[in-house]
This record gives sequence, C-alpha cells and structure tokens, in this order.
Amino acid sequence: MQLPDDEIKNIGKNETETSLKYAKKHTKIDEFKRWIPSIIILPIAVYWILNRGEYGLLDNIDLVIHEAGHLFFRFFGKFIYTLGGTLMQIILPSIIAWYFYRNHYRTGVQFSLLWLGQNFINISVYAADAQARKLPLLGGNKVYHDWHYMLGELGILQYDYIVGYFFFGIAILIFIITVLMPLITQD
Repeated sequence: MQLPDDEIKNIGKNETETSLKYAKKHTKIDEFKRWIPSIIILPIAVYWILNRGEYGLLDNIDLVIHEAGHLFFRFFGKFIYTLGGTLMQIILPSIIAWYFYRNHYRTGVQFSLLWLGQNFINISVYAADAQARKLPLLGGNKVYHDWHYMLGELGILQYDYIVGYFFFGIAILIFIITVLMPLITQD
C-alpha cells in the first residue's frame, strides 16, 4: 500500500519541524567562538613574520623533520635527496592539515596551517642564506648547504634572496588564509 503524496509531504514536514524545534540556535557568542583560534593565531603569525630568522623551539622540531626528509628521499638521487628536507617540512604539516580538513575540524586545520607557514619562514631563511652560507649546519663543515647546492644546480644561486622572499611570501599568504579561515569554511 502506498501513501498519498500529501501524507508523504506531511511526514517529511513533521520530521523537519521536530528537528528544528530541538536544534540549537546560532547566537553571536557562537560566531565569536569561531574566531577564537584566529585571535590566538594572529599575534603568533605576526611575531614570526617580524622575527624572521630568529631561531625558536619549533625550529628544533622542524630541524628533526627536515633531516628525516633527507632520509626518506635518499633513494631518488642527490638533488631530490637534498630537496627532501625542505619537502618534508612542507609535506608533514600539509598532511596533518588535510587530515583535519577531511574530518571537518577547522581549528586543527588552522593550527596545522600556522605550523606550515612557520615552516615556510624557516625555509625562506635557509634559501636566502645559500650564497652567504652563514647559518650553522647540523654536521658542521662536513656537510653541504642544501640551498647552495640546489640553487647552484638550477643556475640561480645569485637569486637566493628572491627565492627566500618567495617562500616568505607564501608563509604570509598561508597566515592570512589561516586567520581568515572562519570566513572561508563553515562549521
């Protein structure tokens, strides 16, 4: 036996009205809560932008990840091996951000992107140091400077500062997207 169309519409309408009756109303407080991660992230991002080149605690973590990247990419030739450290600094926070995005957890995405932006600042400093090679390297004089080698191989070593600013610009763009994430995504 099939129900008439009018009765089917009424069943759907009653379910919707019942759901709406028990649904929590969206308030201005809820809207403010969406912005709390951005309010926390903004001064951190500004601090990192203004203090580019200063070495901090998170840079120690990034260094371990960078060195692990060399290990993971060691089978792909010298250039990719050398690039592997930088790649891992980009890949790991990106995977974590993607995981949070797929699970609809905006705050996790925001803090993962904050870390990704910080890694791009770290990379920008290292790339810009390619000619001068003044940064202390893990391994001392026994190792070569990744970006000196890579930019030399590409024939653009003299443009190391431009490459550094390119990565710095990416970091700033990531920070802007991170802070504005409540406008971009819906909960």
